[in-house]
Amino acid sequence: MNYKMLTGTLIASSLLLAACGQAEDAAKDAGKKVEETAKDAGKKVEETSKTTADTAKESTKDVKAPNGEAEKALNKAKTYSDTMFMSKKGIYNQLTSQADKFNANDAKWAVDNLKADYKKNALEKAKQYSETQNMSVDAIKTQLTSQFDAFTEEEAQYAVDNLNK
Repeated sequence: MNYKMLTGTLIASSLLLAACGQAEDAAKDAGKKVEETAKDAGKKVEETSKTTADTAKESTKDVKAPNGEAEKALNKAKTYSDTMFMSKKGIYNQLTSQADKFNANDAKWAVDNLKADYKKNALEKAKQYSETQNMSVDAIKTQLTSQFDAFTEEEAQYAVDNLNK
């Protein structure tokens, strides 16, 4: 009788171990699937975030000012562009200077939403330097790209290329 009981116990133990092994394998497979799903979800969230951020950047060109100060900064930026022919960076620096005292966010919003032709501004500024200060083309280009005027290399090159046209 001990044999029967021992045999039954061995069979039951074997079945139990086999079942546990299968359950463990199933749990590992399920864990891998959960990890893969989480990774895929993370990628989709990241892609969606990038798309949303890109859309937001594109749409700010025609967005209403976030506040009254930003609107004032935009109006001031337009004046600097239209009358003083300043660069984008030059306008930002002026708006955030001790003279104008706009905060960085409002100034950035203003220059990002200002519809200005900075190549044209660089050309007009170059004409002023040529006519009023008799500067050479090389000196004009150096001045346009200086920290003070802060035009880009491309804008300054356009200006000197079109100065006498």
